[in-house]
Amino acid sequence: MVPLEMGWRHLLFENWPVDPDVMDAHLPPGLDADTYDGSAWLSVVPFTNVAVRPKGVPEAFGIRLPELNVRTYVTRDGVPSVYFFSLDAQGVSSVVGARLFHHLPYYYARISLQVEADRVRFRSRRLHPGSRPAHYEATYWPTGAPVAAPDDPFTEFLVERYRFYTEAQDGSMRYTDVDHEPWTLYLAAADVTTDTLLASHGFRTPDADPVYHYSPGLDVVTSRSKRL
Repeated sequence: MVPLEMGWRHLLFENWPVDPDVMDAHLPPGLDADTYDGSAWLSVVPFTNVAVRPKGVPEAFGIRLPELNVRTYVTRDGVPSVYFFSLDAQGVSSVVGARLFHHLPYYYARISLQVEADRVRFRSRRLHPGSRPAHYEATYWPTGAPVAAPDDPFTEFLVERYRFYTEAQDGSMRYTDVDHEPWTLYLAAADVTTDTLLASHGFRTPDADPVYHYSPGLDVVTSRSKRL
């Protein structure tokens, strides 16, 4: 499948510290939990894709695709990367295409994202046949000054990663390289009223409070999905 271009917009990074041994037990062989301050980090990221299209196609022909990810931070051969447990998205054809041609663990969900003043209201309910139910509702907003991620060790750890891994339906490991400008993040607040995503992947709700960051977004180019 050809590489893709898109924009990622109105992102919340909701991150919990997790015992590295707990995280390693949820990861496939070959990936190791990456740690910061001695903890692995479990992440939920609501946002919307805009202008999703094959690389080289004009932006006007792209589609909008609201999305909700469950992910963590990993290394393989010393390369800091992301591992996706799931990607919930609106749009049956987009989900089917992502699963068949990009080997990504996408799940069909009913999703809405609305921006009102400086607040983002996000709702997602997984409707994928045969999947475990997952429901997420949150309102989030930036609270601090912008920080260039490379200038702050923790935000750099969270977002300055240019490869992600997934496990395909046939059990094989896949990876995709990602190209974008460095992130700018804001400290954020969130009112999360419903979240059953972590339980759908066998995680207990962490004891610690999550750390929130917001980004208005950036533009992205992804490579073809490659078998490990």
